Amino acid sequence: MRSKLFIAVVILASYTGLVGQASDAPLRSVSEKDRLSRSADGKLVTLTAAEHLDRGRVYFDNRQFPQSRDHFYKILEFFQTDPAASGAIFMIGRSYYWERAYDRAIPYLDRVAREFPDIKEGREGLYFKGACLVRLGRNAEAARVYEQYATMYPTGERIDGSYLNLIDALREAGKYDDANAWVEKARTRFPGQPTEANALQGRLRMQIYRGQWAEAAATADLMLLTAKFAGSMTSVDEAKFLKALALDKQGKKTEASQAFASIPDIPTSYYGGLASERVVKDPGVKPTSQTAPSNYPIMFRSEVLAAAKPRRIDPRFVLAIMKQESSFRPGVKSPSAARGLLQLVIDTAMKYNKKAGFPNLQPDDLYDPRTNIAIGCEYIADLKSQFGGLYEAIAASYNGGEDNAARWLNRSKPKEPGVFAAEIGFAETKQYVFKVMNNYRAYRELYDENLVRK
Repeated sequence: MRSKLFIAVVILASYTGLVGQASDAPLRSVSEKDRLSRSADGKLVTLTAAEHLDRGRVYFDNRQFPQSRDHFYKILEFFQTDPAASGAIFMIGRSYYWERAYDRAIPYLDRVAREFPDIKEGREGLYFKGACLVRLGRNAEAARVYEQYATMYPTGERIDGSYLNLIDALREAGKYDDANAWVEKARTRFPGQPTEANALQGRLRMQIYRGQWAEAAATADLMLLTAKFAGSMTSVDEAKFLKALALDKQGKKTEASQAFASIPDIPTSYYGGLASERVVKDPGVKPTSQTAPSNYPIMFRSEVLAAAKPRRIDPRFVLAIMKQESSFRPGVKSPSAARGLLQLVIDTAMKYNKKAGFPNLQPDDLYDPRTNIAIGCEYIADLKSQFGGLYEAIAASYNGGEDNAARWLNRSKPKEPGVFAAEIGFAETKQYVFKVMNNYRAYRELYDENLVRK
């Protein structure tokens, strides 16, 4: 039974445009149409190509990928020359990609790239073929695909990413000289642009991974002198932190301490928080809190404690994610079909619903706070086990996927939070991790593990 608080929040949200359930209407409509569009033996009947594409997209957008493929396969079987075919092939590949079935995705992505090289689906197919190969650990092959994209589509939508992914793929393949050569090519191709800063940061990460501390400090200095950080995936604070780390590893403790101290310790700077822990402070000076309690409320306290405590998760971390994901609004749905307080997608929720105590889960159940929090905490507990309790990796996985977080963690050497954060390869995920960890820092400053104000 849904609580009065839940009902009140949903009613309020309905007047402010925040309710996500309204966006479920197309899914309900298509599901009903499909129920009526089946033969006596339960098979989907053949419709028009456009109708199959429209219904398949609704399922795809709601991450119900097997149902989406039922429609896309119909297009490939009966409408191979229809304009809908390119979209169907691409979305089949992308659906397997989202399901992490990369071997199954590659043939479709390769097909759309070969058959439709002059349209967006073809360009996207080639790019995501490279992404699949990276996730399968076939980095040398991935590098060749990204180089092919850079050659074929010099003004393509993902030209920046093709250069940067090529650098990382070559690095992960152990081809360090080739990776460095592509850093220089990126600097030549994108002078004074965010991609140049990102390419230099790729070199800096590679040098840290290889323990080339003097070279890393020099690259950080080059970034601080020349890089245009606005719009890039790196920042002044990150460059300073990694430079300080490199100095510390060289035994230059005084210089390292000065570099750490140069990073402002403000609530919005993730690296400022990490650096402040490394700066020797005057024991006679009590730090002044910059955290406003009103910005970090305790919401759904009983549900969070009931779900987090038995699973050995810090409830303050759950609140940090919840604040970032939904701003504590249980009725919201994202464009990627994530629902509720912890913004769970149905395919992820179905991996944990039984263990969390909800064996008959339906998508709409994720709008209920108790259900959402319990399943979300089960998911977070699994991630905590996978990533050795490193909360940055948990947050990165929550937003960017487990296989991506595992790859970034494998590239982190040493395995320190700040190094891991620098290795995150998606701009959205990196900013997400910074925000969640800043939230977590604030909640730890304000509350104990029972969510009682200090």
